[in-house]
Amino acid sequence: MRRQLLLLTAATTALVLVALLVPLGLLARSQAANRATADAAQRAQSIAAVTGQALARGGGGVRTVEPVLAGANGAGLPRTSVFLPDGDVLGAAAPVTRAVKLARTGKAFTYEPDGGGRMVLVPVQGVERTAVVQVAVSEGQLYDGTLASWLGLAGLGAGLMLVGLLVADRLAARLVGATRRLAGVADRLAGGDLSARAEPAGPPELRLVAGELNNLAGRIDGFLTVERENAADLAHRLRTPLAALRLDAEGLRDAREAERIAAGVAGLERGVDDVIRAARRPLREGEARSDLAAVARERVAFWAPLAEDQGRAVVVAVPEAAVPVPVEEGELGAVLDALIGNVLDHTAAGVGLRVAVTAGGELVVADGGEGFAEATAGERGVSGDGSTGLGLDIARRTAEESGGEVTLGRAAEGGALVTIRFGDGIASQ
Repeated sequence: MRRQLLLLTAATTALVLVALLVPLGLLARSQAANRATADAAQRAQSIAAVTGQALARGGGGVRTVEPVLAGANGAGLPRTSVFLPDGDVLGAAAPVTRAVKLARTGKAFTYEPDGGGRMVLVPVQGVERTAVVQVAVSEGQLYDGTLASWLGLAGLGAGLMLVGLLVADRLAARLVGATRRLAGVADRLAGGDLSARAEPAGPPELRLVAGELNNLAGRIDGFLTVERENAADLAHRLRTPLAALRLDAEGLRDAREAERIAAGVAGLERGVDDVIRAARRPLREGEARSDLAAVARERVAFWAPLAEDQGRAVVVAVPEAAVPVPVEEGELGAVLDALIGNVLDHTAAGVGLRVAVTAGGELVVADGGEGFAEATAGERGVSGDGSTGLGLDIARRTAEESGGEVTLGRAAEGGALVTIRFGDGIASQ
């Protein structure tokens, strides 16, 4: 944008300078010609006065004009000639042209010969006949000084162009700087930093945009705050039925059964607490990191009893070393719970399950079931088995917020294959 503004300014300034300086250049050339012609006419009048006095004395007195002509015909001066009545030519050699013959009739005039330049002819009345003084101005002498004037005008034009470009560059820098700052605030808002606000600067239009962007950011922040509070309130309402369920579990006569149900209720309460904390947590916090390998081992161990009850073989390939990823531990657990729960809920009993973690931060969950329905795989809220259809979307959102991605495919066991590659946290920042 800054370059385009400079180009526009340069083009506009150039057009204005051409419209101004070209006429000035032509005027300077015309003035030089007029000045040279006037000087030649004055020179011819001076020589004519001397020649007239010499002709009045008669005899050889006319030769007294020659020293004057010698001085008038110095180096770099117009060529001056005197055509005497008897046909002799004093001063610079020159032919007797039709213009000279016309001047003998008593007419003084100036004309432009075919070869360029100017010719000034002044008649001098003698006793019997008329002499003619001719001053020949060459093309170079006629426009002497024009080049210097043109160079001066060119320098003036270049200076004006430079000043115009400097002023335009400062204005463009101010405009572009304000635009880039607005773009930076928009990028921060897009990255989840709802505290970002634009400082109105630049022309009125950009100030208006900055104000509207700030209003939009405030509205979005308000809406999200309300949504988070609503989600937290809805989760909090589950505490009452959970408390009743826990009391019912404690009232069971079978101590082992009561302990098992109470453990399940406690896990559900922890899940509700996690929902409330997640709903009330600001969108942007310090970068979260957790150990993917440790979380995978924990969640597989949590689901192992149910898998055993269903007669499923669970293959776990998780390295002993830590595998840090830029995702909060609770979110990692939610991803694993969603993927493992999908296998346990939507495949037949006895179908095997494989959970693997690589040192590069990849999570693989595969099964030996029927695989994904191609038309609906991964669509948010769409499931072929009557569920909410949000499990894979939770995994995809978590991966993308860390800068990674989710890939769906066919496992070697014949069923579904979900590969999650976690990034380095760039997308979440």
